[in-house]
Amino acid sequence: MLSPKRTKYRKFHRGRMRGIATRGNTLAFGDYGLQALEPSWITSRQIEATRRTITRYTKRGAQLWIKIFPDKSVTARAAESRMGSGKGTVDYWVATVKPGTVIFELSGVPVDVAKAAMKLASYKLPIKTKFITKEGIE
Repeated sequence: MLSPKRTKYRKFHRGRMRGIATRGNTLAFGDYGLQALEPSWITSRQIEATRRTITRYTKRGAQLWIKIFPDKSVTARAAESRMGSGKGTVDYWVATVKPGTVIFELSGVPVDVAKAAMKLASYKLPIKTKFITKEGIE
């Protein structure tokens, strides 16, 4: 699963996910993509499950790019612990995704295979997504 080797700070504030994506909202590498339509945190486990689904469906015949990286730590307190005594330990890592962000890119397969693979992949994610293509493809 994806996680950073090192970070400047161990624990993050939760923050807000306002607005739409201004960066990473177009296809940069592949011919097809999966674009987010809602804001959300996507965990490293969800990214890995989605990646495995796409690679298995395309029978490893496609080239896949993961355009997001889980660089934000999410902490969790122990069950039934009292208030106070600081913030909990790092539990998992998430990528903050805004509407319009391209999450995955794909190339090297026909459009119908790519569309079916991305549809299966979207079931693994906690948000609504859209299949997009480069201009002139199809």
